[in-house]
Amino acid sequence: MAENDSGERTEEPTAKKLMQARQKGQVARSKELGTMFVLIGSASAMMLVGERLVLALSAAMRRLFSLSRDEVMDGSKLGTIIGDSLATVAMPLAWIFAIIMLAAFIGNILLGGFNFSWEAMAPKASKLSPLAGFKRMLGPQAWVEFIKSVLKFFVVFFVALTLLFGLFEEILHLSLESVPGNFGHATSMLLWMFLALACSLIIIAIVDAPYQVWNHTKQLRMTKQEVKDEMKNTEGSPEIKGRIRRTQYEMSQRRMMQDVKEADVVITNPTHFSVALKYDAEQGGAPMMTAKGADEMAIHIRTIAKEHGVEILASPALARSLFYTAEVNQEIPEELFAAVAQVLAFIYQLNLHKEGKGRKPVPLNKNLPIPDDFRY
Repeated sequence: MAENDSGERTEEPTAKKLMQARQKGQVARSKELGTMFVLIGSASAMMLVGERLVLALSAAMRRLFSLSRDEVMDGSKLGTIIGDSLATVAMPLAWIFAIIMLAAFIGNILLGGFNFSWEAMAPKASKLSPLAGFKRMLGPQAWVEFIKSVLKFFVVFFVALTLLFGLFEEILHLSLESVPGNFGHATSMLLWMFLALACSLIIIAIVDAPYQVWNHTKQLRMTKQEVKDEMKNTEGSPEIKGRIRRTQYEMSQRRMMQDVKEADVVITNPTHFSVALKYDAEQGGAPMMTAKGADEMAIHIRTIAKEHGVEILASPALARSLFYTAEVNQEIPEELFAAVAQVLAFIYQLNLHKEGKGRKPVPLNKNLPIPDDFRY
């Protein structure tokens, strides 16, 4: 049962999987979105530049149909005239082609972004296989395309029928208009109908684009085992990472234990917590925490402190505050300066007394000035 579960593609594709798919040219694409942009772009281009194109064609045709005998017989003149006529038409055509190409480019990169892949362009034997072709023709994707085609037919048919009924009287009225005004009117009407029919494909694109994203993600889904294998290959084996973390932790603990020997005082809970502090009077600044630990580590810190003659002082409230608010090899919080200063002063006087240079200090006040926010 576990083996069957591991073979099911239930996991979302990872970032690495998506990147590899893009390198292979596998991105979410909607043909309907691209077709819609091309058609709307074509209609818009004709509406924007169509009049200039008609005028250019008219001028070219008038010039070409009014050639004199000398121009026809002179090859150089005839070539110049044809070239000028083509140049007159070329600019409006160039604008139309540019608008259509821009619309096609935007429509095709709007979903999935811009992606170029040599691997996708490489020939594949599977694409030439008749069996694979039949599978694609009879597969689920073929049925989806069939349903989209039927839906497109009904949408376009309904919009076209609506336009014909809505413009029926205006179409009949064209026969009563004078030439060439009726041609211009008819052309304008056809372009607006073309634009409306192209815009009707927005309905298809709105349905198709989310489906293509969902289908693309579905095809790239991974099994749980594939996700685990990728994590191992990318980040390393969890067992190895665990051993590395344990080794790093042990090394940091050994360094911390070495620093206990140089501490000025170890403040204890007295059993659950131990923190080691050091203050360098020559450099100034704030006291530093050189080590801290709880339970067994706290006992270990106290053992090392005893072996190296570091004073151990029981102050439960201060020990807990320092343990939870200070970090090893960092300065203690400013809010605990006053309390720690009293401890260090007591330790300093105690060391002088042991050396015979001063009297025994007064016992440390049990109620050290610890802010309420720093009590744990």
